[in-house]
Amino acid sequence: MNIGNRIKEVLFARGKSATWLAENIACERSNIYHIFKRSDISLQLLMSISRVLEHDFFAELSEEYRKNDDDRLK
Repeated sequence: MNIGNRIKEVLFARGKSATWLAENIACERSNIYHIFKRSDISLQLLMSISRVLEHDFFAELSEEYRKNDDDRLK
């Protein structure tokens, strides 16, 4: 999972903009576009984004981990 791309998908699906997210996590709008390109992210930043978007990215990552682990064991 590309976490940055997933954040972008959820943000736009909610009808929100990069500017809105930047204002709600106290950062510059340009930083949001950098986040969209990331394949990894700090836990603290992901927690902040999860809270403002009211979306559990941690559950998605955990599901992805379990799926990959199940595939590995087959």
